[in-house]
Amino acid sequence: MPDFSVSLVQTDLHWHDPAANRATLGQLLADLLTGPGLTDLIILPEMFTTGFSMDTTQAEPADGPTLAWLREQAARYDAVITGSAMLTEGGRYYNRLLWVRPDGSYSHYDKRHLFRMSGEHEVFTPGGRVRLVEEWRGWRICPLVCYDLRFPVWSSNDGAAPYDLLLYVASWPEARINAWKLLLQARAIENLAYVAGVNRIGLDGNQQEYSGYSMLLDPRGEHLAQAGSLPTVLTRRLMRNPLREVREHLSALLDADKFELK
Repeated sequence: MPDFSVSLVQTDLHWHDPAANRATLGQLLADLLTGPGLTDLIILPEMFTTGFSMDTTQAEPADGPTLAWLREQAARYDAVITGSAMLTEGGRYYNRLLWVRPDGSYSHYDKRHLFRMSGEHEVFTPGGRVRLVEEWRGWRICPLVCYDLRFPVWSSNDGAAPYDLLLYVASWPEARINAWKLLLQARAIENLAYVAGVNRIGLDGNQQEYSGYSMLLDPRGEHLAQAGSLPTVLTRRLMRNPLREVREHLSALLDADKFELK
Protein backbone atom coordinates (compact mmCIF):
# COMPACT_ATOMS: atom_id res chain seq x y z
CA MET A 1 0.00 0.00 0.00
CA PRO A 2 1.43 3.42 -0.92
CA ASP A 3 1.57 6.36 1.45
CA PHE A 4 -1.42 8.67 1.35
CA SER A 5 -1.92 12.45 1.66
CA VAL A 6 -4.93 14.06 3.33
CA SER A 7 -5.99 17.71 3.46
CA LEU A 8 -8.10 18.95 6.37
CA VAL A 9 -10.06 22.10 5.48
CA GLN A 10 -10.89 24.25 8.52
CA THR A 11 -12.80 27.47 7.94
CA ASP A 12 -15.63 29.73 9.07
CA LEU A 13 -18.94 29.26 7.23
CA HIS A 14 -21.47 31.74 5.87
CA TRP A 15 -24.83 31.13 7.52
CA HIS A 16 -27.43 29.79 5.06
CA ASP A 17 -25.43 30.84 2.00
CA PRO A 18 -24.31 27.81 -0.02
CA ALA A 19 -22.99 29.84 -2.95
CA ALA A 20 -20.80 31.97 -0.69
CA ASN A 21 -19.49 28.91 1.13
CA ARG A 22 -18.63 27.12 -2.09
CA ALA A 23 -16.81 30.25 -3.29
CA THR A 24 -14.88 30.66 -0.03
CA LEU A 25 -13.89 27.00 0.10
CA GLY A 26 -12.93 27.03 -3.56
CA GLN A 27 -10.62 30.00 -3.01
CA LEU A 28 -9.09 28.47 0.12
CA LEU A 29 -8.33 25.30 -1.78
CA ALA A 30 -6.91 27.22 -4.74
CA ASP A 31 -4.63 29.26 -2.46
CA LEU A 32 -3.18 26.27 -0.61
CA LEU A 33 -3.51 23.38 -3.07
CA THR A 34 -2.02 24.78 -6.22
CA GLY A 35 -2.90 21.87 -8.48
CA PRO A 36 -3.36 18.11 -8.86
CA GLY A 37 -1.02 15.63 -7.25
CA LEU A 38 -0.61 17.38 -3.89
CA THR A 39 -3.23 15.40 -2.00
CA ASP A 40 -5.33 12.26 -2.26
CA LEU A 41 -8.24 13.28 -0.03
CA ILE A 42 -9.80 16.67 0.79
CA ILE A 43 -12.02 16.78 3.91
CA LEU A 44 -14.54 19.58 4.50
CA PRO A 45 -16.57 20.26 7.68
CA GLU A 46 -20.11 19.11 8.48
CA MET A 47 -22.90 21.01 6.66
CA PHE A 48 -20.24 23.04 4.87
CA THR A 49 -22.78 24.82 2.65
CA THR A 50 -25.09 26.22 5.34
CA GLY A 51 -23.64 25.78 8.79
CA PHE A 52 -25.25 23.35 11.25
CA SER A 53 -28.89 24.31 10.77
CA MET A 54 -32.30 22.68 11.23
CA ASP A 55 -33.92 25.03 8.67
CA THR A 56 -34.85 22.65 5.86
CA THR A 57 -35.80 25.54 3.55
CA GLN A 58 -32.03 25.68 3.00
CA ALA A 59 -31.82 22.07 1.74
CA GLU A 60 -30.60 21.42 -1.79
CA PRO A 61 -31.59 18.54 -4.06
CA ALA A 62 -29.28 15.57 -3.67
CA ASP A 63 -28.01 16.05 -7.24
CA GLY A 64 -27.94 19.86 -7.04
CA PRO A 65 -25.23 22.54 -7.24
CA THR A 66 -23.19 21.28 -4.28
CA LEU A 67 -22.68 17.86 -5.85
CA ALA A 68 -21.73 19.58 -9.12
CA TRP A 69 -19.22 21.79 -7.28
CA LEU A 70 -17.69 18.81 -5.47
CA ARG A 71 -17.25 17.05 -8.80
CA GLU A 72 -15.41 20.10 -10.15
CA GLN A 73 -13.06 20.22 -7.16
CA ALA A 74 -12.37 16.48 -7.23
CA ALA A 75 -11.44 16.68 -10.91
CA ARG A 76 -9.35 19.84 -10.41
CA TYR A 77 -7.19 18.35 -7.65
CA ASP A 78 -7.34 14.71 -8.80
CA ALA A 79 -8.47 13.78 -5.30
CA VAL A 80 -11.53 12.53 -3.49
CA ILE A 81 -13.37 15.36 -1.74
CA THR A 82 -15.80 14.78 1.10
CA GLY A 83 -17.97 16.70 3.55
CA SER A 84 -21.61 16.79 4.58
CA ALA A 85 -24.44 19.03 3.41
CA MET A 86 -28.16 19.49 4.04
CA LEU A 87 -29.79 17.63 1.15
CA THR A 88 -33.28 16.49 0.24
CA GLU A 89 -34.34 13.39 -1.66
CA GLY A 90 -37.65 11.57 -1.93
CA GLY A 91 -39.41 14.07 0.32
CA ARG A 92 -36.95 13.52 3.18
CA TYR A 93 -34.06 15.56 4.53
CA TYR A 94 -30.58 14.27 5.26
CA ASN A 95 -27.34 15.43 6.80
CA ARG A 96 -25.51 13.65 4.01
CA LEU A 97 -21.81 13.10 3.58
CA LEU A 98 -20.80 12.97 -0.08
CA TRP A 99 -17.70 11.07 -1.17
CA VAL A 100 -16.85 12.37 -4.64
CA ARG A 101 -14.12 10.92 -6.84
CA PRO A 102 -12.14 12.67 -9.62
CA ASP A 103 -14.07 10.82 -12.33
CA GLY A 104 -17.36 12.28 -11.04
CA SER A 105 -18.67 9.09 -9.45
CA TYR A 106 -19.66 9.28 -5.80
CA SER A 107 -20.95 7.48 -2.72
CA HIS A 108 -22.84 8.89 0.23
CA TYR A 109 -23.34 8.30 3.93
CA ASP A 110 -26.32 9.71 5.84
CA LYS A 111 -25.44 10.71 9.39
CA ARG A 112 -26.50 7.85 11.64
CA HIS A 113 -26.57 9.58 15.03
CA LEU A 114 -28.64 12.76 14.91
CA PHE A 115 -27.95 15.37 17.58
CA ARG A 116 -31.17 15.46 19.60
CA MET A 117 -30.02 18.38 21.77
CA SER A 118 -30.47 20.57 18.68
CA GLY A 119 -33.58 18.72 17.45
CA GLU A 120 -31.72 17.20 14.52
CA HIS A 121 -33.55 13.89 15.03
CA GLU A 122 -36.90 15.65 14.50
CA VAL A 123 -35.90 17.12 11.14
CA PHE A 124 -33.55 14.72 9.38
CA THR A 125 -33.77 11.05 8.50
CA PRO A 126 -30.96 8.96 10.05
CA GLY A 127 -28.71 6.69 8.03
CA GLY A 128 -29.25 2.96 7.82
CA ARG A 129 -27.53 0.06 9.51
CA VAL A 130 -24.50 -0.11 7.23
CA ARG A 131 -21.74 2.48 7.47
CA LEU A 132 -19.62 3.48 4.50
CA VAL A 133 -16.10 2.08 4.04
CA GLU A 134 -14.39 3.29 0.87
CA GLU A 135 -11.25 2.03 -0.84
CA TRP A 136 -9.16 4.76 -2.42
CA ARG A 137 -5.62 4.50 -3.75
CA GLY A 138 -4.88 1.42 -1.69
CA TRP A 139 -6.36 2.72 1.58
CA ARG A 140 -9.58 1.72 3.34
CA ILE A 141 -11.38 4.73 4.77
CA CYS A 142 -14.45 5.06 7.01
CA PRO A 143 -16.06 8.54 6.90
CA LEU A 144 -18.49 9.54 9.69
CA VAL A 145 -20.24 12.73 10.82
CA CYS A 146 -19.83 14.74 14.05
CA TYR A 147 -22.10 13.22 16.75
CA ASP A 148 -21.18 9.73 15.46
CA LEU A 149 -17.93 10.32 17.35
CA ARG A 150 -19.64 9.66 20.70
CA PHE A 151 -20.67 6.10 19.74
CA PRO A 152 -17.66 3.78 19.60
CA VAL A 153 -19.59 0.70 18.46
CA TRP A 154 -20.46 2.49 15.20
CA SER A 155 -16.78 3.02 14.40
CA SER A 156 -15.58 -0.36 15.68
CA ASN A 157 -12.88 -1.66 13.35
CA ASP A 158 -13.04 -5.09 11.73
CA GLY A 159 -10.01 -7.28 12.41
CA ALA A 160 -10.65 -9.33 9.27
CA ALA A 161 -10.85 -6.32 6.93
CA PRO A 162 -9.85 -3.23 8.90
CA TYR A 163 -10.10 0.30 7.66
CA ASP A 164 -6.88 2.35 7.77
CA LEU A 165 -8.27 5.85 8.23
CA LEU A 166 -11.32 6.90 10.24
CA LEU A 167 -12.53 10.43 9.62
CA TYR A 168 -15.12 12.74 11.14
CA VAL A 169 -16.52 15.90 9.54
CA ALA A 170 -17.97 18.11 12.26
CA SER A 171 -19.57 21.25 13.60
CA TRP A 172 -18.37 20.65 17.15
CA PRO A 173 -18.89 23.68 19.43
CA GLU A 174 -16.29 25.32 21.63
CA ALA A 175 -18.36 24.50 24.74
CA ARG A 176 -17.56 20.79 24.29
CA ILE A 177 -14.19 20.98 22.56
CA ASN A 178 -12.44 18.91 25.25
CA ALA A 179 -14.69 15.95 24.39
CA TRP A 180 -13.78 16.42 20.70
CA LYS A 181 -10.08 16.17 21.46
CA LEU A 182 -10.30 13.21 23.82
CA LEU A 183 -12.78 11.16 21.80
CA LEU A 184 -10.76 11.49 18.60
CA GLN A 185 -7.73 10.14 20.48
CA ALA A 186 -9.79 7.28 21.87
CA ARG A 187 -11.11 6.31 18.44
CA ALA A 188 -7.54 6.16 17.06
CA ILE A 189 -6.23 4.06 19.95
CA GLU A 190 -9.10 1.55 20.10
CA ASN A 191 -9.32 1.06 16.33
CA LEU A 192 -5.56 1.04 15.61
CA ALA A 193 -6.13 3.45 12.73
CA TYR A 194 -5.24 6.94 11.63
CA VAL A 195 -7.99 9.40 12.59
CA ALA A 196 -8.80 12.75 10.99
CA GLY A 197 -11.26 15.17 12.58
CA VAL A 198 -12.28 18.29 10.63
CA ASN A 199 -14.17 20.97 12.54
CA ARG A 200 -15.31 24.46 11.57
CA ILE A 201 -14.49 27.78 13.24
CA GLY A 202 -16.43 31.00 13.80
CA LEU A 203 -19.90 31.98 15.03
CA ASP A 204 -23.04 30.60 13.39
CA GLY A 205 -26.52 32.08 12.98
CA ASN A 206 -27.59 30.59 16.32
CA GLN A 207 -24.69 32.36 18.07
CA GLN A 208 -22.94 29.05 18.59
CA GLU A 209 -19.16 29.39 18.69
CA TYR A 210 -16.76 26.93 17.06
CA SER A 211 -13.04 26.88 17.78
CA GLY A 212 -11.77 24.34 15.25
CA TYR A 213 -8.96 22.14 16.53
CA SER A 214 -9.12 19.96 13.45
CA MET A 215 -6.51 17.27 13.88
CA LEU A 216 -4.79 14.22 12.51
CA LEU A 217 -3.83 11.35 14.84
CA ASP A 218 -1.71 8.27 14.34
CA PRO A 219 -2.82 4.73 15.37
CA ARG A 220 -1.33 5.24 18.84
CA GLY A 221 -3.43 8.35 19.39
CA GLU A 222 -0.45 10.69 18.99
CA HIS A 223 -0.95 14.02 17.24
CA LEU A 224 0.52 14.28 13.76
CA ALA A 225 -0.99 17.72 13.20
CA GLN A 226 -3.48 20.12 14.77
CA ALA A 227 -4.92 23.21 13.15
CA GLY A 228 -5.67 25.45 16.13
CA SER A 229 -8.39 28.06 15.56
CA LEU A 230 -7.43 29.70 12.26
CA PRO A 231 -8.71 29.02 8.73
CA THR A 232 -6.34 26.65 6.96
CA VAL A 233 -5.89 23.66 4.69
CA LEU A 234 -3.71 21.29 6.68
CA THR A 235 -2.08 18.69 4.41
CA ARG A 236 -0.10 15.78 5.78
CA ARG A 237 1.17 12.46 4.42
CA LEU A 238 0.12 9.26 6.16
CA MET A 239 2.78 6.54 6.18
CA ARG A 240 1.82 2.92 5.66
CA ASN A 241 4.68 1.29 7.55
CA PRO A 242 3.90 2.74 11.01
CA LEU A 243 0.31 1.52 10.69
CA ARG A 244 1.49 -1.97 9.76
CA GLU A 245 4.00 -2.05 12.60
CA VAL A 246 1.46 -0.99 15.23
CA ARG A 247 -0.96 -3.70 14.14
CA GLU A 248 1.77 -6.35 14.06
CA HIS A 249 2.90 -5.57 17.60
CA LEU A 250 -0.57 -4.98 19.05
CA SER A 251 -3.09 -7.35 17.47
CA ALA A 252 -6.07 -6.14 19.52
CA LEU A 253 -8.34 -5.98 16.48
CA LEU A 254 -8.26 -9.77 16.28
CA ASP A 255 -9.84 -9.94 19.75
CA ALA A 256 -12.53 -7.33 19.14
CA ASP A 257 -16.15 -8.17 19.90
CA LYS A 258 -18.53 -8.59 16.99
CA PHE A 259 -21.69 -6.50 17.14
CA GLU A 260 -24.80 -7.00 15.10
CA LEU A 261 -26.49 -3.64 14.55
CA LYS A 262 -30.28 -3.72 14.67
